[in-house]
Amino acid sequence: MYFDFLNILALATIFAGVVWVVDDLWCAGKRRSGATGFSEQKKYPIVIEYSRSLFPVLLIVLLIRAFLIQPYRVPTGSLEPTIMPGDMILVNQYDYGLRLPIWNKELIHVREPKTGEIALFRWPVSPGVTFVKRVIGVPGDHISYINKMLYVNGKPATQARLNDAMEMSDNGSASKVQVYEEVLAGVKHRIYIRPDRPAEDFKNLVVPVGTYFMMGDNRDDSDDSRSWGFVPSDDFIGRGILIFMSWDSNAHRVRWDRIGQSLQK
Repeated sequence: MYFDFLNILALATIFAGVVWVVDDLWCAGKRRSGATGFSEQKKYPIVIEYSRSLFPVLLIVLLIRAFLIQPYRVPTGSLEPTIMPGDMILVNQYDYGLRLPIWNKELIHVREPKTGEIALFRWPVSPGVTFVKRVIGVPGDHISYINKMLYVNGKPATQARLNDAMEMSDNGSASKVQVYEEVLAGVKHRIYIRPDRPAEDFKNLVVPVGTYFMMGDNRDDSDDSRSWGFVPSDDFIGRGILIFMSWDSNAHRVRWDRIGQSLQK
């Protein structure tokens, strides 16, 4: 079990529910009968009072957070320019199947991640950490990356040069990047290429059954499957669908133009 927000929320909900049930089955009867010092006028102990008050709220939040939708704040620029640091995205929890919190057991299978989608998942190196990347390869795919161009099953993800831009790092420093429009399995999106960094080529990498190859759109500044390997299907959390808020920590302002941008392309 990973002590992330969802699992902590699930444990809190279970605790509040158990306290409520025990109180109704055991303590409430004693209060009504006046046994062992209980009386109708006596207030609930604080733990019972809070558990009874918060359980319905916790349960509703848990059901929405675990099975429908969740917010996620993107901390890094690995998916620039599609997703910027400080973007807050909505993640569809349902698309990749419904899983039971804490045990991470699949309750309902819906579908598998598709090439080109932006997905939230647990980092295989440290499953308590959440990453967001683009799905590049699905099970059985042959992936190559040659001179900073992707090839999936021998077909290139075509690139069209658009313009140059400046990438702002977390510490406020700027680096020149080239902006391309890439078409990956019919999905059009923009990527960053750093001309000052050498290509890290690999050829004919086969994606094993039950795993996926993930990469960021900021190709020369992304910690992804090129470094730590494939992502098991059980580690997927959901699919990114929308930017609902964006905060530029360098300029200390809201990026109003990014709010409402769809991530489903």
